[in-house]
Amino acid sequence: MRCTTCQYENDLGTKFCGECGNKLARVCSACGVELKPTTKFCPECGASIAVTATAVERLVRHVENYTPKHLADKILQSKSALEGERKQVTVLFADVKGSMELAEQLDPEQWHHILDRFFQILSDGVHRFEGTV
Repeated sequence: MRCTTCQYENDLGTKFCGECGNKLARVCSACGVELKPTTKFCPECGASIAVTATAVERLVRHVENYTPKHLADKILQSKSALEGERKQVTVLFADVKGSMELAEQLDPEQWHHILDRFFQILSDGVHRFEGTV
């Protein structure tokens, strides 16, 4: 999210600019009206509020961090990584009991942090046995 004061490119969901400290507000790129965090279409002009490419790229880099480098290197070095292979797999499914009620009570950033930590704990167990997520 670009700061309108200093033009610094902040991470998506940031509330204050990391460069100048000013409060960041989401605004419609078409008409300039201030938007709520969850708005998908501008309430003033109806324009679609799209996620920027840089925000998506940051998200992809964040997700890539879930696989430890030594496992990613091992996977990429194997011939089957390029050609594909059939193998038996084990699938881990986890459900957070009462998660919807809890999510309603928390700020989205706090909820993301909780789920991210939960996901990291589960991923560590999978990676311990050289599994991938």
